[in-house]
Amino acid sequence: MILFQLKCEHDHEFEGWFKDGATYDTQAASGDLSCPVCGTSNVGKALMAPRLRTSRQKELAAEKQQQKAVAEATKAAIAEIRKQVETNCEHVGDKFAEEARKIHYGESEKRGIYGEASLKETVELVEEGIDVHALPWGDDTKKKN
Repeated sequence: MILFQLKCEHDHEFEGWFKDGATYDTQAASGDLSCPVCGTSNVGKALMAPRLRTSRQKELAAEKQQQKAVAEATKAAIAEIRKQVETNCEHVGDKFAEEARKIHYGESEKRGIYGEASLKETVELVEEGIDVHALPWGDDTKKKN
């Protein structure tokens, strides 16, 4: 597809999309083109500035590509963390705070666990000196055992 800036005999300018330059030539020669403002079929190509990428546009495109690459790498890293946690730890669901305390105080066997805890529960665990980490996946990705 090619875009041409067109102009009628009354100086109305408008854009036209064509399959290629030959298609424009055929339609112009047969009178198939008309001005959307006044309807005249005396239409030709107007002067058109080329659409060139400026340095700033190139910089922005490169930044956007870099951000996309970082986001994809982050997503892959999170997926690997999740895989490792789910493979090597026990899912204890909403009993996480309770089970973490039991392990910390020697009331339950020492092992890796994961599950859900409220912000309040998490703060309390940290204040008790229990090492916990929030994992970066949401409710829709919880593993149910």
